[in-house]
Amino acid sequence: MTRSTNGHPALTALATVGAVGVAAAVWGFGIERHLYALRRHTIPMLEPGTEPLRILHLSDMHMAPWQRRRQQWVASLARLKPDLMINTGDNLGHMDGLSGVRAALDPFAGIPGLFVHGSNDVVAPKPRNPFAYFTGPSNTQRKVDHLDTEALDAYLEGLGWHSIDNGAASFDVRGHRIEAFGVSDAHRNWDRLDLVPDFLDELREEDADSDDPEPLVIGVTHAPYRRVLDTYTTVGADIIFGGHTHGGQVCVPGFGALVANCDIPLHQASGLSEWTRAGRTVPLNVSAGVGHSIYAPVRFACRPEASLITLVPR
Repeated sequence: MTRSTNGHPALTALATVGAVGVAAAVWGFGIERHLYALRRHTIPMLEPGTEPLRILHLSDMHMAPWQRRRQQWVASLARLKPDLMINTGDNLGHMDGLSGVRAALDPFAGIPGLFVHGSNDVVAPKPRNPFAYFTGPSNTQRKVDHLDTEALDAYLEGLGWHSIDNGAASFDVRGHRIEAFGVSDAHRNWDRLDLVPDFLDELREEDADSDDPEPLVIGVTHAPYRRVLDTYTTVGADIIFGGHTHGGQVCVPGFGALVANCDIPLHQASGLSEWTRAGRTVPLNVSAGVGHSIYAPVRFACRPEASLITLVPR
């Protein structure tokens, strides 16, 4: 009697797909989300003869108190001895996340810095349907638990960092005059872009009598929506920093991000690129972030990261 074997290739293919899926899940949930990466970039944009400026960009730590590996890795970056810290928000991932933030950031005390808020500096994360991100940017949830934003801000300011959450600041770093401005989370429509020109006017009035060379103008945002990037470029930012996207978090190898949770082009959802508006082109660094929501503990083809951006003379 002859037996049919027509079903065997299909079963083999199904088993192979299943095995690949299990392997991908094990990798994404158990391994890659702990494979922290430091991205290094050098940008020639400073005035000739000036000192280089090393900027460490941190974003989206989404910290919970038990995440020791994440805390230790961020703390270890203090060995880089950056000249300036930029934090683009979403520091907290739990109601008690500030203890983890302290463990991660204490070694950076005394290094000047800048920070803005993401929504998870203000409200606690909630479980979400991960597939909903493929239909567009996530929606605001009605019922929220408020985090201790005042305690977070007091801690960050105690490190020597300036809040530019819908605000601005100017200061000196290694002989460079820094003028910085930022907005709160544009994903929640908390951004006050209408105030940005006033921020800059006030800074320039303060520095009007200074003999310092032209300042380095830095724009900082949590969510890099096009309206934010367009405004920043138009008003004169020399370089822009953003976060929020998680680099897509779950990406396709060789293709990249499938979602960005905002309207930035997907090929700019992470890393160093450029943004052009009104005849100006400026560097844009979007961090894929250090962490993830405690309700979506996965990274695939998108390692958690921080960025060391070194600005050097042209």
